[in-house]
Order: sequence, then structure tokens, then C-alpha cells
Amino acid sequence: MACATFSLNGIANLRLHHTNIAHHTLLSCSKSRLFQPPLRSISALRFQSPPNSYHLNGSRLIPNFNCFAKKSESSDSGERVVVLVIGGGGREHALCHALKRSPSCDAVFCAPGNAGISDSGDATCISDLDISNSSAVVSFCHKWNVGLVVVGPEAPLVSGLVNDLSEAGIPAFGPTSEAAALEGSKNFMKSICDKYRIPTAKYRTFTDSAAAKQYIQEQGAPIVIKADGLAAGKGVIVATTLEEAYKAVDTMLVERVFGSAGCRVIVEEYLEGEEASFFALVDGENAIPLESAQDHKRVGDDDTGPNTGGMGAYSPAPVLTKELQDLVMKSIILPTVKGMSAEGCKFVGVLYAGLMIEKKSGLPKLIEYNVRFGDPECQVLMVRLESDLAQVLLAACRGELSEVSLSWSPGSAMVVVMASKGYPGSYEKGTVIRNLEEAEHVAPSVKVFHAGTALDSEGNFVATGGRVLGVTAQGKDLEEARDRAYQAVEQINWPGGFYRRDIGWRALPQKEFVTKG
Repeated sequence: MACATFSLNGIANLRLHHTNIAHHTLLSCSKSRLFQPPLRSISALRFQSPPNSYHLNGSRLIPNFNCFAKKSESSDSGERVVVLVIGGGGREHALCHALKRSPSCDAVFCAPGNAGISDSGDATCISDLDISNSSAVVSFCHKWNVGLVVVGPEAPLVSGLVNDLSEAGIPAFGPTSEAAALEGSKNFMKSICDKYRIPTAKYRTFTDSAAAKQYIQEQGAPIVIKADGLAAGKGVIVATTLEEAYKAVDTMLVERVFGSAGCRVIVEEYLEGEEASFFALVDGENAIPLESAQDHKRVGDDDTGPNTGGMGAYSPAPVLTKELQDLVMKSIILPTVKGMSAEGCKFVGVLYAGLMIEKKSGLPKLIEYNVRFGDPECQVLMVRLESDLAQVLLAACRGELSEVSLSWSPGSAMVVVMASKGYPGSYEKGTVIRNLEEAEHVAPSVKVFHAGTALDSEGNFVATGGRVLGVTAQGKDLEEARDRAYQAVEQINWPGGFYRRDIGWRALPQKEFVTKG
């Protein structure tokens, strides 16, 4: 297997993995002939080395390799595309993994990517492409004949990367900055709900802390306090007492811990019930649902402790019955799509609806919208997707989703997130992670997605973030997927990490879970 980390300074460093070689061989090749024509995968590269040809790298002479690409023998005569995935987390690794399997995808780039994405061969990582610089991204796309850009994180969407790509004539899957306000501003999302009668929790918006506290006192606890803007997944406080709610208001409006994202707060009624994640692909006018998934937000077992970006997920989610899915499409997703179109900012991309299936009514209410694939839900969805993801996303960009039907593998999938000790608070970086290959050998269906890893000077994987790994497995049912995922987790040697031991407990409440310390 071969993988690469591609640098824009003119050198593509390729690390070749061979079963008979115990160490990595580093090759360098001029980019002038790289990826012409586009690759099916990095393993399609062939190398030839002319005699006595070297270039200077620091104080060392390194052999030059003329490298060129050939079309994979599996190529067909249909439309082919080179894809650039924007981002570098577990969600992006899962997207790269699915795109690599797409029959119509010639090559997958990921910017900036991470060490695990590169090492797995799921994409060629462009570590020094500045994804906050639209001009640099557009230039890269033109240079390497990129025919589809998939934007993973919310920040580039809100800042307008898709606007600039579209203006340059480059198909991009994701909403414009105007449409991304569904996630970028909770107040905007709530106003859309009000105007188009989309069921959601009762709320009020405040910029004055005293007025917010007065409303909280009138409503009582428990109650939910949300920063209006993007706060890296940390801007939602579920306050069980009035004191906690007051403190949350002061943290956002007075102390400005979240900066401009917290200059306005939404005070929302607390809904009791079961949370679920609902995803739909949208082309501006039409929407098609993805399979159901459910995540676990709280950091601790039994749903205790503070909220996180997500400590695990599974698909399908039994709570989302076919009847409920139809109701969500009818009462929440389609009114949002039509409303956004009526407001003059058509939504193209994935709508991720955070739902509460209310206990007292059994009906779904919208808690929040994200305008990109959820993490870690994306991981379980992408391993189950059997359709050609590249063509599905291109159809969304072209307004052709009405002609698309999706194919999913039978059975279930589960992902268990491994995080750095201390997360979601402060945590140590640089802790060494071992036995990742052993984890993936537990079963053919196991895949370890990397969210926050790098390689140290000795070639070891080290943790660089809070949520670091997404250990994912498929099974004939949820129980088998759960067992395989936790067996893989147990193989990983990472003293600096931790994980929840009860992922899937709502769907498998009668089962014993892993209790290894």
C-alpha cells in the first residue's frame, strides 16, 4: 500500500508500505508530472529512476524519481472526478474513505488532512494548503483538475468558501455563507422555524444579561443556554439549576468566553426525551434522507458529565422509525429547504438536524441544525453507504437529487470515540498511541478513523487533539457491531486516552458493556 503527504513547496513525499520491508522508504518526486491524468488512488503511481540523478535536501543527496500516474485498470468509461475534501478530522477521514471506494473517483485530496488519513492511503493530504484562503483553494483546484470539493467543517462554510468556489466554476458540496447561517446563527435558525412553522423548543434571544436572567427566573430550571454563533461545540449549556443558568449567561454575555459567538444568547426550554440525528442531502429544492444515526454527547457513561462533540454513535437508530423519518422530512426538513429557497438563499449540502423525540408527545422537535456531516455520525454512515458518493454529491451540486436513490449495507455500524484524558477540558498533547494495526485486524469490518493524530520523530502516532480516534465496526446487527468495536478498542495501547463503555445503551439496554479499566 502507498500513501502520500503532498506539500505545495514542490515535493510530494510518498511513504511506501511493503510487507517485506520493516521501515518506510521515502521517495521524492517533482510535482510537475504528478497526477496526470488523475489517479484512482495513490497506489496507481509507478516510479522510474534515471541513473545518477539526485537533488539536494538539506545536507543529503536524495535520488530523483520521475513519477507519473496511470489510470487504474478498474476505470470505466463513465464520468470520472478528482475530489478535494476540506478538513482534517474524523469526519473528513470517513468521507475520504468513502470517496476512495467510489468507482467514479480518480483521486482524493484532503486539506489539511492528518497523519492517519495519509498513513491509511485513503487520501493524499495537502498539509500546507491554507483552507481559510479561498484564492489558494481555487488555485489548487484549477492546477490539479479538481472536479468536486467537499467541505467538511463549519468554519469554511460560514466564511464563504463555497461562494468563492462556485464563482470560480468549481462544483462544491456545501452551503453558501448565507445558507450556512442555519448553523452559524442559532437565532437565524430559530427565526426560520418561527416563520415556516417548524416544530422546535420555545425560546427567547438576549444580548443583555439582566434581561436573560429575569426570563430564566420566570421559566425555571432545567433550562438550556446557547451561544448564538459557532463555539467549537462548547456553546450549549444544559443548566439543571438557576445558578448554573445565570453562570452560563455571565460566561457568554459578560465574560465573553466565546468572543463574538457569545455576544447574543438563546435561552431555550428544556425538552425531555431521546435525542437523535437526522441527515438529509439537499440540492436547493429537493432533499433525500440518509440512514438514521444516533450519537452520545455527554462525556461520561450513563450520559453524565459535560457535553462534547460526540463520544460515539451507531446506525441505524431504532428510535427513528420509518414513520418518524417520514414525519421529520415532512415537518422539519422539507419546510426548511422550501423556506431557505423562499428567503433567497437556497441550501445545497447536508442538513444535519439534531432532534429531540419528545417524551410527552413522541413527536420530533428540532434542537439545532448543522450544515455539514456530523462527527462521529459520519463515520457510521460512510461505512454503511454503498452508493457512489462522488456521483451522489455531484448530483446535489447540480440540482439532480430527485433522480438519486441511495443504497446501504444491511446490518449496523458503531463508532466508539477515543479521546485524550481531560477532554472536553484541558488535556495533554503528544501522548503515544500504539497497536492501531492490531485493532483493525479484529475483524475485516473494523476501521479506525483518525481525528487528531500526528507522527512523532520515531514514526509513532501521537494524540494532537481532544477527540482523537473513531474506532468503527460493522456487524449483522447492532450487538455484533458493538462487540467488534469494543474488541478493537481493547487492542489499542494508549494510556493517555479514554472512552465511554456504554455506546449504544439506548438500543441495547439489556446488554453488559465493556468494563475494562
